[in-house]
Amino acid sequence: MTDGLPRIVIIGGGTGLPVLLRGLKKHPVDITAIVTVADDGGSSGRLREDMQIPPPGDIRNVLAALSDVEPLIEEMFQHRFNTSNELSGHSLGNLILAAMTSITGNFVHAIQEMSKVLNVHGKVLPAANRSVMLNAVMEDDSIVRGESKIPYSGKRIKRVFLNPEGVKPLPETLQAIREADLIVIGPGSLYTSILPNLLVKKLGKEVCKATARKVYICNLMTQAGETHDFAASDHIKAIYDHMDCAFIDTILVNSETIPPDVELRYKEELAQPVVFDLDRLNSLGVEVVQDEIAELDGNVIRHDTKKVSEILYSMIIDETKKRYNA
Repeated sequence: MTDGLPRIVIIGGGTGLPVLLRGLKKHPVDITAIVTVADDGGSSGRLREDMQIPPPGDIRNVLAALSDVEPLIEEMFQHRFNTSNELSGHSLGNLILAAMTSITGNFVHAIQEMSKVLNVHGKVLPAANRSVMLNAVMEDDSIVRGESKIPYSGKRIKRVFLNPEGVKPLPETLQAIREADLIVIGPGSLYTSILPNLLVKKLGKEVCKATARKVYICNLMTQAGETHDFAASDHIKAIYDHMDCAFIDTILVNSETIPPDVELRYKEELAQPVVFDLDRLNSLGVEVVQDEIAELDGNVIRHDTKKVSEILYSMIIDETKKRYNA
């Protein structure tokens, strides 16, 4: 523990991670967020290509979620330009992170400086201090290159891998994993947000070796192009198939019924609620924690940040009691 605060490490990316962090930062915990750098689409992809820097988008969203500034400042940081020139599609936060990287000469230093400006609760670390290319081997053995292209290939994913293969994590990342009281994986797109972190070899090995309890937050809905027809156990199995160890202790799943009209809307996107198959999860040696953890945000089903963060906080308190009072 740091200054009496239990340490929680959260690994992920995409839209799921910031949702969780907004709730978690309200609890007395020391947060380290480890964020994927495999994004190659949109504003992030353009900056990555033009400036040869890691993609800033997922990092930006996590910084905003953990920030403690006036709402207008956060809104400005997240503002996306909609113009007829080359600024169109870029978010201001991405441009600021790119500028800060150019000034400091280092992407991690840029994140650290922005963390000070935004009064961020906790640490935000990229899975690596350089861009990585995510590739997928499909069921027909064809290869799709690029995180943004994989879900739209129209084929089922067999496995994903990184290029370059030997990309290294930051020493601070490995230290945070070693010292964690609880390690949380997800929520997020399984193949394009979760696995790109764990496939950074030394990072994945450190997670496997860590003594902390490891919790996987299962997605609420399947995702077309990634996890079509996946049950909860299929998510765990896919992670294990990419790793050298079976390491997940607990899976958090949603037991709440999705409203029929919402389910119908998702069905049009070839998505459906993720079924948690208790017998198969138990056979994988995973403890199942089920609760009503879904909420409707406009037309989108998201994890209930307050509920999930309370469950995780309860887990981390239990873990620290066991570890430090044993």
